[in-house]
Amino acid sequence: MVDVRVTRTARVPDPLRVQRYHKAPELGPKLLFFSGGSALNGMSRRLQHYTHNSIHLVTPFDSGGSSAKLRKAFGMPAIGDLRSRLMALADDSILGHPEVCRLFTYRLPEEAEPDALRATLDKLARGQHPLTGDISNPMRRLICNQLGFFLEAMPDDFDLRGASIGNLILAGGYLNNHQQLDPITFLFSKLVHVRGTVRAIIDQDYHLAATLTDGCQVLGQHRITGKEVAPLVTPIARLGLSADRDTYEPATAKLHKRNQRLIASAELICYPPGSFYSSLLANLLPHGVGRAIHANRCPKVFIPNSSPDPEQTGMDLERQITTLLDTLHRDIGETCPARELLDFVLIDSERGDYPGQLSPDFLAELGVTLIDTRLIGENHAPLYDPDLLVTALLSLV
Repeated sequence: MVDVRVTRTARVPDPLRVQRYHKAPELGPKLLFFSGGSALNGMSRRLQHYTHNSIHLVTPFDSGGSSAKLRKAFGMPAIGDLRSRLMALADDSILGHPEVCRLFTYRLPEEAEPDALRATLDKLARGQHPLTGDISNPMRRLICNQLGFFLEAMPDDFDLRGASIGNLILAGGYLNNHQQLDPITFLFSKLVHVRGTVRAIIDQDYHLAATLTDGCQVLGQHRITGKEVAPLVTPIARLGLSADRDTYEPATAKLHKRNQRLIASAELICYPPGSFYSSLLANLLPHGVGRAIHANRCPKVFIPNSSPDPEQTGMDLERQITTLLDTLHRDIGETCPARELLDFVLIDSERGDYPGQLSPDFLAELGVTLIDTRLIGENHAPLYDPDLLVTALLSLV
């Protein structure tokens, strides 16, 4: 057996190639994304109409919002981003299950009293609430069973205000499956006909730990993003993992073989826009990720944020690429050529608000090609247009 790398000339955008995928999305390519949060949800909703085979490795390190309540109560990975991406890829055709989607996206009211919230959740778990009553068996029985497990394990003082029912179902399934995320994620995917594969990059209860350039340390994803607390004013020097949410305990995570196989199967690997550290680089921290990316000879694309990201204080475009590569080199080794980890940088310089420019010498030294094309439409500026972004990525497969 001989391994060969076949290259071709790509046209971006390539309408004919994209149209072919649109006609048979069940045969579409395996585009893999390292992400988290909601930045890719709009694009994911469009992507499912061109391929049912995309792969999404999602960060489980969220430490804010309702995920924080679940993590504190059960010592579990964050599941909010998993639920969000699953719903973005759920079948939105008439063959889907809109009644299940309605339940999974429902949130308990913020202003209700604890007893009333507990009573509502109890009705949902018993199948006596309209949202669960609309779902036919055996699907309703499966869902209610997971909610029942959550109710049994829920601490008496658990705050249900604003809780996502989808998150509670996932949490119940996690507790019901020996504290493993993959079985309940798989079940959830089948319930809403997810058009793609969504998995957490790891399933351990770890937290993000950022070391700043002044030596200070910031523990917890919610303290890094600049959304729940004030944005960082000092740049991040290094990102790592902690086994404890209150005190820094350095932790090492290892990529599971199931996710290694997913990376190996990808026909294009995308380092997408979103929170640079807490969504993108966080997924690259487990041992084995860099090596798996390097072993796959498919095209690899970095798409910088088209508007300011609070996490990227003091970073221009060249620094972003260097930091991305440095993170991958921590696993694969410094001697690995950059061109084997990154092929393309995709931007819209005319319409995007990027910090700094990419010099030809910088790109040539790395062996990376810049693709500067229209990615931002009038209706989405300054953010990327989901259709334009999907078209550009599919053109590169």
